[in-house]
Amino acid sequence: MLNVVVCVKRVPETGARISLTADEQSIDTAHLGFTISPHEECAVEEAIRLVAAEGGSTAVLTLGPPAALEQLQNALAMGIETATLLETGEGEDWDPEATARALAAALQGRAFDLLLFGNESADNGNYQVPVRVAHALGLPCVTGIKGIEIRDGSAVARRETGGGWEVFELPLPAVIAVREGINLPRYPSLPGRLRAKKTEVERLVPERREGGLAKVRLALPVEAERTVEILGEGAAAAPRVVAVLRELGLAAP
Repeated sequence: MLNVVVCVKRVPETGARISLTADEQSIDTAHLGFTISPHEECAVEEAIRLVAAEGGSTAVLTLGPPAALEQLQNALAMGIETATLLETGEGEDWDPEATARALAAALQGRAFDLLLFGNESADNGNYQVPVRVAHALGLPCVTGIKGIEIRDGSAVARRETGGGWEVFELPLPAVIAVREGINLPRYPSLPGRLRAKKTEVERLVPERREGGLAKVRLALPVEAERTVEILGEGAAAAPRVVAVLRELGLAAP
């Protein structure tokens, strides 16, 4: 029997155009959709697959505002059995240290064999929370994993490298952060979505302890400039098109 807990985070839709609030302290979410990071979606899928093979239970945990209930319900619709929301205030910014403390406190004393994370969140990409939680709980931890097997009470985790694979054997309980590509996540089914709506989500209010880095402001990355050149109209533009293709090395001189 294998009891697996997955930690996820509510993030803006990947690929969405991001804009900031006027004070540059947060992301303007007025026109944004939200999801969980692709790495974390794979962690949810991996939990479901492992428990289907080994037997046991699955749970999902997130730290976020009340609206993060949507992401928990998506995980439930995929097949996770229970969910817990560590409810924060709307718009509150929790850095990796504060987040890890809250997650570790919620997990302290909870029985689980495997704690899964995505390798990093799609918004901040700090790569810190899984390692910080593992340290706080005194558990072994590996990151960047693209393969997990359970063998004789241990987890065998594989990390892809330039020349092959690194293989780790961890005694359980353990913390593993997985990368996108470890599996192909399933789509939530309609019966799953209906079941998720009826599943009661545990709600807890975490204690926030200040510390770590202090945010000064956010800044958007500089966008690459693009130029458009009109080469002409109709057949008259053909010589100029050929000349440009030759300049780019796409046509013979």
